[in-house]
Amino acid sequence: MRSAETKAAIEASGIMPVLRARSAREGHALVEALVAGGITVMEVTMTVPCAVELLADLKKEYGDSLLLGSGTVTDAEQAAAMIDAGAEFVVSPSLHLEVVAKTKELGKVSIPGALTPTEVITAWRAGADYVKIFPCSAVGGASYLRALLAPFPELRLIPTGGVTLATAADFLKAGAGALGVGTDLVNPRAIEEGNAETVTATARAYLEIVGKFRAASPLL
Repeated sequence: MRSAETKAAIEASGIMPVLRARSAREGHALVEALVAGGITVMEVTMTVPCAVELLADLKKEYGDSLLLGSGTVTDAEQAAAMIDAGAEFVVSPSLHLEVVAKTKELGKVSIPGALTPTEVITAWRAGADYVKIFPCSAVGGASYLRALLAPFPELRLIPTGGVTLATAADFLKAGAGALGVGTDLVNPRAIEEGNAETVTATARAYLEIVGKFRAASPLL
């Protein structure tokens, strides 16, 4: 998939679930519940046991119906391995220029993590397609995102860390290109307790928020 197509798919979804699971089996169950709720983008983090194998399995199972990316990538070797397994985008919690360079070299979408204005603009100038603002809620949430975009309106930012159903609309109004959502959506406890439908319902609720925002802001 070309980078332009990947970016279009990310923005069309508006929601990027951050998959953290204690096993591949739990990961598969979470993805199944999320897809049932309409999710079309998934970030498989390196913290999941056998993350490379899990991403490859998901690619075989869902094909082009699910846009897969890798998360918590902190070195170029991890980026290359996940891309080889089928990742179309690479996300980091922090700024690693070698990861950005490798991701772009391999023709995929780069989403490094950053927090301060200096880190954010450094990531952008290094070739990032988006910059993940993490942990966004810890430093002001939507108001911080809005403040970053004031001097850098050209940036495409994905807030992550503290995004919830209660705050999602505020982040979108502040200018988020998409939302990185963790345990508020990707809830391993629900799977453990046999309540996969809770994850599915939450996914639908997030997508409804995105849909309502876009309906009210048709030019965005």
